[in-house]
Amino acid sequence: MLFPHFVFAEDKPLMKAIVAHEYGAPDVLKVEEVPRPEPNEDEALVRVIASSVNPADPLTLSGKYAREFGTHLPLIPGYDIAGIVEKTGANVTKLKVGDAVYGYPNFGGGWADYVTVKEFEVAAKPKSLNFVESAAVPMGALTAWQALVDVAKLQPGQTVLIHGGSGGVGSFAIQIAKARGARVIATASTTNQDLLKQLGADVAVDYTKTKFEDVAKDVDAVLDPIGKETLARSYNVIKKGGIVMSLVARPDPAELEKHGIRGAGISVHPDAEDLAEIAQLIDAGKIKPIVTQVLPLNEAIAAQQQAATHHTRGKVVIRIAEEPKG
Repeated sequence: MLFPHFVFAEDKPLMKAIVAHEYGAPDVLKVEEVPRPEPNEDEALVRVIASSVNPADPLTLSGKYAREFGTHLPLIPGYDIAGIVEKTGANVTKLKVGDAVYGYPNFGGGWADYVTVKEFEVAAKPKSLNFVESAAVPMGALTAWQALVDVAKLQPGQTVLIHGGSGGVGSFAIQIAKARGARVIATASTTNQDLLKQLGADVAVDYTKTKFEDVAKDVDAVLDPIGKETLARSYNVIKKGGIVMSLVARPDPAELEKHGIRGAGISVHPDAEDLAEIAQLIDAGKIKPIVTQVLPLNEAIAAQQQAATHHTRGKVVIRIAEEPKG
């Protein structure tokens, strides 16, 4: 069974896309001409201007989590998009042709000239950002927002420890926490200490030189995108009644009970209302994406290989088309 977004038919106009016909390492990806998707009645067709690379992309591509992620072959990656609505289905009411949007298509497809989206997957693009900058936002910012706002319900005056503060999720988490009036302790390597400060961290910890538990004590919440030893050491720094949230593992129930804290495994989902709130904060100057590299579509495969082996600073963006003028 093919997922409806990417049913390949011969009678449709062609578009360029990055496609995997089998699961595996990034080298299974190919640049191909494929039929352009047609939106269903509850979908819109978006002309993609830019997409981006996410740390979770290699997991999706591996096929190990195909059942959980709901992915099917052929697979077009790209879970962050910014573009322009080209066509709408009969039941679409919130989007119109010509709208500049950004968002997180749940089943990918952003590494292509066009992608179909549901209305709940996109919102109006931040006015203060161009399309390349906007494409660096959705999945990372939604993950941080849903963890800190929806799950932790972070309040002014509380303290949060954010691991991997220079990464795609961490960089947004610092800014969202500060926008909510929290005190932020963030960890990163030596070369990214300056970025932590620029993002607004109250305390920047160089994890290569300092144990975070020597600095962070009695925090209200921990956001962990790393897992393993980092997660195991984090239980000790949370005050009773606090919460630890991991993007890569389920917190240990025995540790939670031992320390009298809560735990949550965080999995992001598309949400147009969250995207709209994030866009408001961006336009108010309280959140900004960190774009470290902009690559053309034909270099997306190399970018995927990099994502599989390295922690990046901010986001790598794939430019699909030129920015519209005006």
